[in-house]
Amino acid sequence: MSFLGEVARWFADPENWQGPHGIPVRILEHLELSGLAIAIAVVIAAPIALYLGHTGRGGFIAINVANIGRALPSFALIGLGLLVAIPLGLGLGFWPTMFALVPLAIPPILTNTFVAVREVDRDVVDAARGMGLTERQILRSIEIPLGLPLILAGIRTSAVNVVATATLGAVVAGGALGRFIVDGFALRQYDQLVAGAILVALLAIATEVSFGALERGTVPPGIRATP
Repeated sequence: MSFLGEVARWFADPENWQGPHGIPVRILEHLELSGLAIAIAVVIAAPIALYLGHTGRGGFIAINVANIGRALPSFALIGLGLLVAIPLGLGLGFWPTMFALVPLAIPPILTNTFVAVREVDRDVVDAARGMGLTERQILRSIEIPLGLPLILAGIRTSAVNVVATATLGAVVAGGALGRFIVDGFALRQYDQLVAGAILVALLAIATEVSFGALERGTVPPGIRATP
């Protein structure tokens, strides 16, 4: 109980909530890093997956190549990020972490979006073609709306993974909530370390809940009810 009391006192200390290294600033840094990584992953993965899902060409190969990102350890990705960022003069911290998070975020988005489009009833798609709709109109008006629940689920999975993994950026002099964990370990301030881990866990849970609410608010009830 005494250690839990130390963690509680760390949270109750006003100094940990103020200044450029306080909890609110670290949370904003974490959200900025995670949000940008997810946005880049969506911009890269979604168009590719929509095209492959609509045409049915090369989907198996693309998904398996993208899933390599899941097999690579996060520390290895950060190391590769350093190899990219340092020669470009981008320094440590933010960009090496970004280069690691984007490959981590792409596979769920790519896979779910591809599967979402391919699982749309082909009879519905053929009927739309028979009515004279163009391929772009079919994708925009039929396949994306019907596949939206699965597409958003992929983005939610990526978001939670990125939020949880962004803590590793502190290892390469990054900020965000991982700073509390790395500094707490280095200084043997284990109350700070545990507090940082709690903050990351709470932010990951909040991300899961928020994206779940977004799915419920965005997807029409009739589509949500569809198996």
